[in-house]
Parts: sequence; structure tokens; C-alpha cells
Amino acid sequence: MKIILLGAPGAGKGTQATRIASKYGIVHISTGDIFRANIKGGTEIGKLAKSYIDAGKLVPDSVTCDIVKDRLGWDDVKKGYLLDGFPRSLYQAEELSKFADIDLCLNLEVDPSLIMERICGRRVCSCGESYHVSTLNGSTVCAKCGKELYARADDNPETVKARLDTYDENTAPLIDYYKARGKLVTVVCGTKTPDEVFEAVCEVLDK
Repeated sequence: MKIILLGAPGAGKGTQATRIASKYGIVHISTGDIFRANIKGGTEIGKLAKSYIDAGKLVPDSVTCDIVKDRLGWDDVKKGYLLDGFPRSLYQAEELSKFADIDLCLNLEVDPSLIMERICGRRVCSCGESYHVSTLNGSTVCAKCGKELYARADDNPETVKARLDTYDENTAPLIDYYKARGKLVTVVCGTKTPDEVFEAVCEVLDK
């Protein structure tokens, strides 16, 4: 099973991707995680990526495509994988088609006003877990590992708006791209809980 997970920033892709990977035994590949690892490691790609991410812009296609192509060459993806955060443009989708045969593009649809609330209230942990202030009950530590939670530097209203505008311009056209190829399925999230969204996702994948 080779899946693309599509959706605007804050649509809940990370949460659903973790659950999908666990249930179906496939590898969750997040370009965001790859870039963050490079940023934390202070690599040249990390420094370059950080300059774009901090401004709410996308990392250049050529850099992103090379990293993803390399990652899909690892042995652990032979049983399947889920791409989270890639492709983000028609160019990236065309490049991906040259080195991967995707089975399904799963699109998570969420109202933009809900996305703004979600992202600005998001708190994350270095272990990869993600929370929202509305469910933390005042806690500032990760329930999984106990480390201190923090807000990402780019989780603020100005940067979120820039990211949503960038998504609408560059990534939203992928919906029609994969629909035309008969590979798109949209799950309307609305105000559903993560559990309810996952139930709807499983109905799609089990088919």
C-alpha cells in the first residue's frame, strides 16, 4: 500500500498518519520530520530549509524531491509507505510519478477557520507527539515521554496564514491532479474528533 496523505497545514495529517502506519504496518514518511532532523543536526540542507520554513514558504522542489527519492530507496518501505507532506506541488507530483507508483491519495478536508485555531493551539514534543492546548488541561509535558512541550516557531497567526495561502496556490491543485487519475478519496473532517476521522479513513483503506 503506497499512499499520499493530502490536506492543508493543521488538517491532522500527522495524527492520522501515525495511526495509519501502525494499523496497516506501513512506514510513515514525513518530509517535515526529515527536514526538522536536518535542521536540528545543522546540516546545509537543514539551514536552507529553515530559512524557508521560518518565512512560511516551501522548501525548493529540487531539494525536497531528492530527499524523498533517497528515502523511498530504503529497505523498510518495501511493504508500503505513507507520504505525509509530499508532494506539495504539481511539479513534485510529476517527479514522484517517475520513481514511485502511488495507489491512493487520501485528502483530509478541513475548514480554514478551524485550521487556524488548531495550529496556533498546537504543542509538540521532541519525541514526535502532538497535542492541543484545549486537551492538555494545563499540562506542559508530554504524556508519552514526560519531556517539555513547546510551540513551533512557525505556529503563529501570521505564518499560518502564509502557509494556508501557499497551500491554496501550490498544493490544492493536486486534488484535481489525483482525481483525474482515479486515485483521490476525500474524507471531510469537519468538527470530527481524531478517532472519528480515523474511523472514516479506515473505511476507505479497508476497501
